[in-house]
Amino acid sequence: MPAFLHHNHPITTAMSGLLSATLPTLALLGLFALAACKRNQPDAQPDPGRLVLLSALVGAYGLDLQVPSANAAAPADTLVRLTFSAPLDTAASRAAMAVRRADGTALPVQVRFSQGATAAVVALPAKPAEGQGFTVALGNGIRGQAGETFAGATLGFTTAIAALQLDSVQLNGRRFSPGRPLYDVPATGAQFRFFFNKPLQPATATASAVAIGGPGQGTPTVTLEPGNRVLRVATSAPLGSLRGYTVQIWGNSLKGLLNEAFPGFRQQFFSRLDTTDKFPRIPDEQLLTLVQERTFRYFYDYAEPNSGLARERNANDDIVTTGGSGFGLMAIIVGADRGFISRAQAVAHFDKVTRFLARADRFHGVWPHWLHGATGRVRPFSPNDDGGDLVETAFLAQGLITVRQYLNRAEPVEASVATRIDELLDGIEWDWHRRGGQQVLYWHWSPRVGWAMNFPLRGWNETLITYVLAASSRTHGIPRSVYEQGYCTGSEYRNGRTYYGVQLPLGPDRGKGGPMFFAHYSFLGLDPRRLADANANYMVQNTAHTQINYRYCVANPRGYLLYGPNCWGLTASDNYQGYNAHDPDNDLGVITPTAALGSMPYAPDEAMRALRFFYYKMGDRLWGPYGFYDAFAPNQDWVASSYLAIDQGPIVVMIENYRTQRLWSLFMSAPEVQQGLQRLGFTY
Repeated sequence: MPAFLHHNHPITTAMSGLLSATLPTLALLGLFALAACKRNQPDAQPDPGRLVLLSALVGAYGLDLQVPSANAAAPADTLVRLTFSAPLDTAASRAAMAVRRADGTALPVQVRFSQGATAAVVALPAKPAEGQGFTVALGNGIRGQAGETFAGATLGFTTAIAALQLDSVQLNGRRFSPGRPLYDVPATGAQFRFFFNKPLQPATATASAVAIGGPGQGTPTVTLEPGNRVLRVATSAPLGSLRGYTVQIWGNSLKGLLNEAFPGFRQQFFSRLDTTDKFPRIPDEQLLTLVQERTFRYFYDYAEPNSGLARERNANDDIVTTGGSGFGLMAIIVGADRGFISRAQAVAHFDKVTRFLARADRFHGVWPHWLHGATGRVRPFSPNDDGGDLVETAFLAQGLITVRQYLNRAEPVEASVATRIDELLDGIEWDWHRRGGQQVLYWHWSPRVGWAMNFPLRGWNETLITYVLAASSRTHGIPRSVYEQGYCTGSEYRNGRTYYGVQLPLGPDRGKGGPMFFAHYSFLGLDPRRLADANANYMVQNTAHTQINYRYCVANPRGYLLYGPNCWGLTASDNYQGYNAHDPDNDLGVITPTAALGSMPYAPDEAMRALRFFYYKMGDRLWGPYGFYDAFAPNQDWVASSYLAIDQGPIVVMIENYRTQRLWSLFMSAPEVQQGLQRLGFTY
């Protein structure tokens, strides 16, 4: 504890005398106030015949001359500097200065004088230990050169106790800088060594001070190495494959020898991927079929029961998505062709869906983004998006046209479904979405708020199919000028730049072409292999976009775990924060299987490598009842539990287009599609 300070100040003597005097109450209070004002500072006008101690410093640390307990954080410095109001008689004053430890032990000190002998520097014999208390006794033998007297004083201070902190940390023998997550930790386990700047109290260095959180972990093994400055902490069990863990030292649990508390520590680390196969190897053709069959089940087995349409996601509610249902209709054809269901089952499904669509809410023939499957009523996608959605309607119409081309009009049931599809298609007022005859199509219209969403369809994105089908309409078509002056304009349409050695004809510079669904949604039906217009060859465009996405993941400029030739694909999907459109300039470390698998026609070797990796190496966590879960983030120990219709659909359809070109052939065989492409200036 700090020694007490005794300072015989004139005010103190005067105050004592006043307390013993008999004075009127008002005068007494006034003198008390005067004393309080002067207690913590030297005399403003000291008695010329008396010395006053003006300041005392330990190193650069100023001691409080009036409150000894405030002097508890002095540095471990060997010099105490005392400044007086007048020059000192050095011989007399040196003999009157002494320093003792808190236990009363006198220390041999040296005293020298400076600043014209107004300052005395008392040098301790050695650097003080932390938390050590001292008393500096200044006797009344101190004299000024002009004979001034000193009443004497006793100063007390305690050296500061340095914080208990880490000098370094090792994981499995390798030093690292705490803060950023650690990756690639072997499955055998993790052993941390914490190097502290001072010894720990052994009684505090126990398992109760430490925790390792993560799958399969219990109480860690904790040992204190000889010297008590190194704490060893080890996992209690082997680590899982590509899982996240946290080692934590609880705040104020570890103590130093002077009872100083360690504030705590937390470090995240990730185990290495278990590269053993999670399923038996099968031929690639069988694997493709397996992926298609399992993913198809989302659209057939998990379809909303009343409508037959695809649920927006696997949330077990009745919200169905019109665009995703268009993808699903095409997947049903694949299911029938490959024997997952019979043709009769597929036709019955198409009959249910088209009957529902005929009575569901439409706005100028345009379906909304979402419907309630139980009632067919609109379910607003956002506050102002409660009417027609032209883009989602285009995705649905793409699927309906493909189904109609699949059906055999010589069969009565199939013929009735085909006729109903014609009626549904003819009812879509594509030209209404020109918003009063403008040379551009608008995405949304609401009977309640009109064009409040105000989203013109310009620039390269997923909406090319909207313009093609609008031009293909037999009842509400658009001229070529709307395509050329609407879609083919804007800062994000033409590109021409080169990324990772690949020139990209169209698409935004931000995102290096954007998310991969730009190359999927319009091309589930549109066959890009010979498709071209004045702006691009669309097989070249989509292949370039795919290669840029792939090569970015291989380059992995952000250092994400697993990214490489076998693990790639950035597109819109769920993620650990919610939902986002991922691309090379918006890369959150989220791999979405549909990005690579939906690109099978454009990069078959790269996509097949990704498929094998997702299934064989990640399948224990990524493979579920309806195929691959939506996405995963290796750096976050996160795998989605969700399926989204708009992500599952391209997997089934684009794998089939790669294998047999079946959906491309059906859609492109539609006479109105051919006429629409010709109207817009395409060759195919």
